Amino acid sequence: MAEQRMIIEMGMGNDQYGMDYTKAAARAIEDAIRHSALPIFASLDLSTDAMRVQVTVGVQEPDKVDIASLAAKLPRGHAEVLAVKGGLNVENPAGNTIVVASAAVEAFLPPQTGWTLKS
Repeated sequence: MAEQRMIIEMGMGNDQYGMDYTKAAARAIEDAIRHSALPIFASLDLSTDAMRVQVTVGVQEPDKVDIASLAAKLPRGHAEVLAVKGGLNVENPAGNTIVVASAAVEAFLPPQTGWTLKS
């Protein structure tokens, strides 16, 4: 059986003055995971090393996102980060562009024995 998605969190972040897509993406990821607690690992006596974390960030210019630095900042599991076209650039009349990023953080575990998920 394939691994099972156990967690999905969404977040939003921005960079108001530097037009830094990586900074906006990092803030979106932080927003997504900031309110999460993962008691499942202690409950099942399972290491967080068993978890694969898949992050998708949406920004207007995905090629300007340093995905390796974002993956390195994730606190648990084996992380993969993908930057895709999305988010929003907001032109400020003062002359700067505000970068808005969205993020989806998903956590997957191998199948566990002794309990099952509902369909």
